[in-house]
Amino acid sequence: MIEKTFTPGPDESLAFREALGCFGTGVTVVTTNAANGPIAITVNSFASVSLDPPLVLWCLAKDSNRFDAFSTCQHYSIHVMAQEQQDQALKFARNGLDFSHADWESDHAGRPKLADCLARFDCSLHDCHEAGDHLILVGRVETVMHRSGKGLIFKRGQFGGFADPI
Repeated sequence: MIEKTFTPGPDESLAFREALGCFGTGVTVVTTNAANGPIAITVNSFASVSLDPPLVLWCLAKDSNRFDAFSTCQHYSIHVMAQEQQDQALKFARNGLDFSHADWESDHAGRPKLADCLARFDCSLHDCHEAGDHLILVGRVETVMHRSGKGLIFKRGQFGGFADPI
């Protein structure tokens, strides 16, 4: 076992990223309707914020080519991806404009809703916070959907899954 201790900074950004990768996270795909149509982004920086009112957050990189669309959207859906949706999550990570591989429909607010996800949080923008090289978007949850199944997990650059308890 090799242990590394360091102070995070520009020269240690790769090591800092590797350390962050030790924490396994769920995989989500966030969707909204932009000027050119539906757009998606694969995100693992998702968390609950409050039960009353119902608030969740996710983080958007400022250098993302999808920053303009998501930083200005007022309605979006956060999809918790099932293990069998790994390929779909990867495709949205590469190209957020191509929905040809997805089964989806728009809701009354224009939010693209993906089929077969484990959970979906349909949100309206509640607040945004500048945070270094990211923007934290806090959404007020308007509608929730969830089902049983294995969740898609990402840790140390690899995907895996966990089953629901029996």
